[in-house]
Order: sequence, then C-alpha cells, then structure tokens
Amino acid sequence: MAALVVAVAVSGCSRGEAPRGAATPSASASAPVSAPGPGTAAPGEGQGAGGAAAARVEPGKKVDVYRHDRPGSLSPVVAGFPSLVYVPNSDSGTVSVIDPETYKVVRHFRVGKRPQHVVPSWDLKTLWVNNNEGNTLTPIDPATGQPGAPVVVDDPYNLYFTPDGTSALVMAERLNRLDFRDPRNFTLRRSMEMPCRGINHADFTVDGRTMLASCEFSGHLVAVDLTGPKVRKRVTLPGHSMPQDVKLSPDGTTFYVADMAKGGVWLVDAARLAVEKFVRTGAGAHGLYVSRDSRDLYVSNRGAGSVSVVSFAKRKPVDTWRIPGGGSPDMGGVSADGRKLWLAGRYHGVVYVFDTVKGRLIRTVPVDAGPHGLAVYPQPGRYSLGHTGVFR
Repeated sequence: MAALVVAVAVSGCSRGEAPRGAATPSASASAPVSAPGPGTAAPGEGQGAGGAAAARVEPGKKVDVYRHDRPGSLSPVVAGFPSLVYVPNSDSGTVSVIDPETYKVVRHFRVGKRPQHVVPSWDLKTLWVNNNEGNTLTPIDPATGQPGAPVVVDDPYNLYFTPDGTSALVMAERLNRLDFRDPRNFTLRRSMEMPCRGINHADFTVDGRTMLASCEFSGHLVAVDLTGPKVRKRVTLPGHSMPQDVKLSPDGTTFYVADMAKGGVWLVDAARLAVEKFVRTGAGAHGLYVSRDSRDLYVSNRGAGSVSVVSFAKRKPVDTWRIPGGGSPDMGGVSADGRKLWLAGRYHGVVYVFDTVKGRLIRTVPVDAGPHGLAVYPQPGRYSLGHTGVFR
C-alpha cells in the first residue's frame, strides 16, 4: 500500500580518528543552554508573519537547526539527570532502563498496553511513555528514573510538541487523527481528522510553522494549513511506499523521509513540499538520527540489519554499519557525546549499541519482547519537539 505524509502549518563517523557525529565542543557549545518559555520563539527561529507558507531559507544565510545539539550543550534543566536509556518493550508492556556505562538493565517496570515510544517533554522535565493500545501516557521522572501515575489519552502512538511549546501533538495512528492537547495535563483542545491512514512520525520546518508528518498506510504528501484548517497541497509518492521517520536537514532546506517499503529515504524540498529524489539505503529503512556535528544522518535499516550513514553534503550514503548475523535495528537515539548510537532491536529482544567512531556494533543488551522507540536521556538541546528525542 502507498503512504501519506502530512505537512501541517502551525502557529506560534566511521571514517577517521575523530567521530563525524561527535565533534569536539567549542567553549560556547559546552556551556549550558536554556529553553525559551512556552509560547515564545527560540532565538533565530521566529514564527514570522501569519500565513501558512512553508519555510524558506534565505539565500546565503548560514543555518544549522541542530546547532544547540552539540556535545556538552545540556540545558540546565537536565544537567543533573542521570544518563540512562529508556526502552519501551511493546510486546511485553514494560520499560527497561539501561545504564549506558555498564550496559546493564538497572530498572524494569510495567506500563500500559503496547508502549511504542519514550518521548521527552517540550520543557525537558518529563519522559512520556506512549501506551498505544492502553490509551495512556505513563510519565517518568528523569531525575529518578521512576514512573508516575498514567494519564488517559486516546491512541497515543507517538507524541510531538509545537516548537513554541504551546501544544502537545498526539499522533493517533489507529484513529487517523492529529490531536492537539495541553502539553502539561494533556487535556484535549481539538482533534483534526487526517486525510490519510497511519499518521506516526514528524519534524518541523526551520521557522517552526510547518510540520511534516508521515502516514504509513496510504499514499501522498499533503500540506495542511491549520489556520484554516484546510489541505493546501497533496503530492503522490511514487509506487508502493510506507514512510516512517522524518528529519529536517541541518540547513533547513530538505526533509528526509525514511521509506520502509522502498528501502531508502525520500528527499523533500521543505519550501515547495515537493519530492526531489529517492536515495536507497537498505531494506526496511526506518529511523533517522542526526550526528552531533550535523554532517551525517544515521538511517536504521530494520530489514537489512544495518545502519546507513548518509552525508548531508553529498546527499547519499557514504558508509554502512552491519550487524553480524543480521538484526532488526529500529528507533533510538545518539548519546550526548555523539559517540554511540542506541537502537532497539524490534524483533530480537535486544538493544544495539553502535560505535560512531569505528562504525561498528559494539554491544547488544537483552531486554523484553518487542523493544521499540527507546530514548537516550538526557541529550543536548534547549527544548524537545518529541518522538524519541528531536531537539532544537
């Protein structure tokens, strides 16, 4: 079946000794950074004048949307949190907590039915476990690693936040809805029916006004102006597509969209919302993660049992890291220093740890059945846009 991607206008290093994804931090990069308050635009990322046009990057202007994600750039909010890896085990209804230094599971607790992702809140203070079939969100205090009382939310397959921090966006995949909720107590504000099936992953344009979200089970690119709301544009993806994760390029000009059916990534012009090209990476292309130096995109190929390293400058793969004997690398995140990539082994009951300097698998950690969208926490950045950690 084909797939649908929705663009939503919203207001408000394996090659060399130094890892490509773990750039040596400058003095300014290592200093703590602060998040803007909810409802305010981040420096250099103003919401701009009203309207629903997609973001355009000014010619000649140097842009790096991940400039606040450098090694050492931890917000004061998270600076005291213990470094841990939180793994939702979808088939077991549990979360495994891993110490990244010892690779040992140090905590294990039950949550709701079919937990899919562990999502950092916009203000960085809470981790939310998305219990998809349980219709709840389980909060985790990252200061202690302990879970709290669940909050009732319909069909929370995935969770994002508007860049200004004013709304939580629940990807109700089963219900084909995008639900706008209060980002603190998750009171429902409004629901928007999607002209697609299976909305699940997303990222935002550089100005924060447009969200590009993938719908796994239908077949187009669709621009939706939420100030209407109305569908502004729909583009058909070629052939049988199943888009998954979405990531904006560091310069803000291109969205990369993983396609599990085609085994690669689509490059989509962020201003025109038009497909530019397709780049093959490997069977089951699924998760997308930006290196800490903004040079590369790590693509987890779930069917191929590998990770492709795509150069943003060359717009093509420049390396492949293979799991000996195969595997099922899925969703995860990059360590705070950029030297490790952690990915859930969806069908193998393990977590994979890749060395981004040497470009190889260095460890597997056994967990429960069906590990999915794990979160490495804390990570650098001023605020979270959601998923397993999309930081700005």
